[in-house]
Amino acid sequence: MPATLAPNAQTRRTPTPLIRARFTLDGSDSLENHLGQTCTKVLAGINQIIPASRLQAVALGGGYGRGEGGVLRTPSGDQPYNDLEFYVFAAGHPWFNERRYKNAVHELSEELTAQAGVEVEFKITSLANLRRSAPSIFYHDLVLGHRWLSGSDDLLRDCEHHRNAALIPPSEATRLMMNRCSGLLLAREKLEHEPFTEEDADFVFRNMSKAQLAMGDAVLTVFGQYHWSCQERHSRLRCLPPPTNFLWMDAVRNHHAAGVKFKLHPNRSTHAREALQLMLHDLSKLALNLWLWLESLRLRYRFETVRDYGLSRINKWPGTSLWRNWLTNVKLFGPKAMVDPRSRRHPRNRILNALTILLWADPRSSDELEPIIRRELWTSGAIPCVQAYQQRWRHVG
Repeated sequence: MPATLAPNAQTRRTPTPLIRARFTLDGSDSLENHLGQTCTKVLAGINQIIPASRLQAVALGGGYGRGEGGVLRTPSGDQPYNDLEFYVFAAGHPWFNERRYKNAVHELSEELTAQAGVEVEFKITSLANLRRSAPSIFYHDLVLGHRWLSGSDDLLRDCEHHRNAALIPPSEATRLMMNRCSGLLLAREKLEHEPFTEEDADFVFRNMSKAQLAMGDAVLTVFGQYHWSCQERHSRLRCLPPPTNFLWMDAVRNHHAAGVKFKLHPNRSTHAREALQLMLHDLSKLALNLWLWLESLRLRYRFETVRDYGLSRINKWPGTSLWRNWLTNVKLFGPKAMVDPRSRRHPRNRILNALTILLWADPRSSDELEPIIRRELWTSGAIPCVQAYQQRWRHVG
């Protein structure tokens, strides 16, 4: 019998956003000043691109917007580590604004990335779009964890649904795990190729750390306990009773603690390839157990093995518009998707099936599985499966 979701008795009161005086918990004054100067440059640059009559607000999101940005300790002092994620709210439809300001914003991004020492990213949206969007982890983090460059929380009226973590659907936990397990898949590819560089080691360790954090976050999301602060999330995870049929809570808690530690104080990996391979193997095994538990819970259908999931034909992303699914499939896969009956389902169905087999079944060990992967990804034998997966996943992740 499929597992069922717990009642919302554990749901906590919606937290109140705080005014964040710092970008990090314990970064040096020099790092704080550097980040502050970058924000000043961002606002000046955006003001030159978007007319005041159209610009509604500019906010810094991500870890630095929440006051929990990563601090990389180096011999030359504290350095930023995470991307700087800026949200530009402009009146009008976001799609038209994106088209109108895309080139200028891209140039500003490249200029400030070189100066900041980390990637500076911009997302153009609107306050109206924020207010009408469905609850998600992304919007919960943004509404409750941000730093205004221009604007104030008065602009966030009618956003109460984003503040309430109990309204975040279980599909958000699946989406989070899909993205972080995709990172594990790409990390495995790095480990298997020559040459294996220091940059590759850093990539592998960083993606494993993100997956460590995500596993605990996914459990919290399912039970309405997600929170914008990674520290508060870990506190909640430690207090959360083990869910029914969930035998790995201690392991998930331990990995989550390591993920929080890396998020706040990242470091460049010095591990040898063999050590990273062993760590990845153990982490992937735990991720599989969590994945099958989570998807059995979400879809109310028992998945015992990788094959049970990857080869199942049930709709793994229900509740979506048929015509939007069709348009998305055509956009992603081309005209051939127009006449495929499966185009009525969201393309995330294909991504979920492909990821499960690629990461945990390894199609290279079976002549049966690789053709299945290629049918899911709609790709020819000229492109390696993982490369094809990466191209498709980035459009629906």
